Amino acid sequence: MQYSEIMVRYGELSTKGKNRKSFIDRLGSNVRKVLHDLPEVKVHANRDRLHVSLNGADSDDVVARLKLVFGIQNFSPSVQVERTFEATAETAKQMVKEQLAGSKTFKINTRRSDHNFEMDTNEMNTRLGGVILDTFPELTVDVHHPDLIIRVEIRANGIFLSSETIDGAGGLPVGTGGKGMLMLSGGIDSPVAGYLGMKRGVSMEMVHFFSPPYTSEQALAKAEELTGKLARYSGTIKFLQVPFTEIQETVKEKVPEGYLMTVQRRMMLRLTAALALKRHGLAIFNGESLGQVASQTMESMLAINDVTTLPILRPVVSLDKTEIIKIAEDIDTYDLSILPFEDCCTIFAPPSPKTKPNLERTRLYESRLDVEGLMQKALDGVKITDVHAGQEFLNEEADAFAELL
Repeated sequence: MQYSEIMVRYGELSTKGKNRKSFIDRLGSNVRKVLHDLPEVKVHANRDRLHVSLNGADSDDVVARLKLVFGIQNFSPSVQVERTFEATAETAKQMVKEQLAGSKTFKINTRRSDHNFEMDTNEMNTRLGGVILDTFPELTVDVHHPDLIIRVEIRANGIFLSSETIDGAGGLPVGTGGKGMLMLSGGIDSPVAGYLGMKRGVSMEMVHFFSPPYTSEQALAKAEELTGKLARYSGTIKFLQVPFTEIQETVKEKVPEGYLMTVQRRMMLRLTAALALKRHGLAIFNGESLGQVASQTMESMLAINDVTTLPILRPVVSLDKTEIIKIAEDIDTYDLSILPFEDCCTIFAPPSPKTKPNLERTRLYESRLDVEGLMQKALDGVKITDVHAGQEFLNEEADAFAELL
């Protein structure tokens, strides 16, 4: 069935009191961004519900996109009909026919916002239920636990019927929790961390370090495409690519092998903190999981965190790899994350990094570097782009490579 409208119900927004309006406005804005390439679709964010008028757009496409928008508890695709009982009954019969398989019981649930309509809710429930019983004698009425519910909403501009309730993504609208900077590598963990932060309303900007010629254009495209996967939950995400070659080469030249990783990570964190302050970010997010690799021990975290006072949030810190992979599969980032393109974290990796680096020794080794000068060069070379929901980059790289052959 081709639907004419989708009625969206809010989740945690119902608990937000005086802030409710700003949360609803933000959700409406996010839905518009997710549907930006469908100009015929109109979004109306009201206090009790959000209505998406399709105006001929493919309802299946819109439903698939709405499933990913944080702040939505559930939604129901609906069909608008004329304000007559006859039109309502015909559409209701069609809905029941399409969902008859596996259904033995039903109920009619009418809501009337226009009290000038000639039938009240009880009369609509009774008359429409009678039509369904006459048309489908295999069904019976069950008002408590029905297999199928036909919802009828009587408004001034028409009668809207729906029979499905589709779960949304839950959480809070992206942007209601402030801005965070996600240290996005090409691995499995950081996109999952970004997803979990966004689910709590955080508007993420992706900070990705790249080191040509040691890292390839495909590695950069992979990080951009991962950003496109996450942008499905908010519409658009800023992608900040930070040149890191000179810093990595200098650290490798001047710092003992065991501390290469620690000092390198301190420089990454410094740069991310500088970008956060410049771009009004409130916290830094990363994909660290306690004890998973050498840089993710408590001692390493202490030595690395030393360079900033900004909050560093680790949404996956207590999850094991299996749990993280499950979420990555659910949000469709896993297959992309395991593509074998090296990122900054893997090049120049020492065979035996310090798992318990000494903080004072770390500071001593780092003092051999021109920290401010190296940082300024990197910050001067930052490139910022907008990445849209579902945007692909790896195919573009493959096409560009093919043209050179």
